[in-house]
Amino acid sequence: QVQLVESGGGLVQAGGSLRLSCAASGIISGVVGAGWYRQAPGKERELAAFIRNGGSTILYGDSVKGRFTDSRDVNWKRVYLSMNNLIPEDTAVYFCQMVTRGAEYWGQGTQVSVSS
Repeated sequence: QVQLVESGGGLVQAGGSLRLSCAASGIISGVVGAGWYRQAPGKERELAAFIRNGGSTILYGDSVKGRFTDSRDVNWKRVYLSMNNLIPEDTAVYFCQMVTRGAEYWGQGTQVSVSS
């Protein structure tokens, strides 16, 4: 079992930056990848960023490309999302996800609100 806890959300003005952190604990093995999804009110959950294991491939959602950067530590115990040049449309709950060979895990989410 893997537990994921997000932190770093908050309220920021448009044009500002935030860095989200996801702390993973438990038995972490067979990791396929980890990253971030977000869900705005009334909308479906969408990909923000995802790092695949075994290479340097990072997937980004079209709406965040060039503004968000996903990174992790070597042991997959910390996953980060650096968000720059934030816009009001980035307002959402951001969820950390970890995928292993046997399961998929989600955190509880952290709220990011961007004011205009």
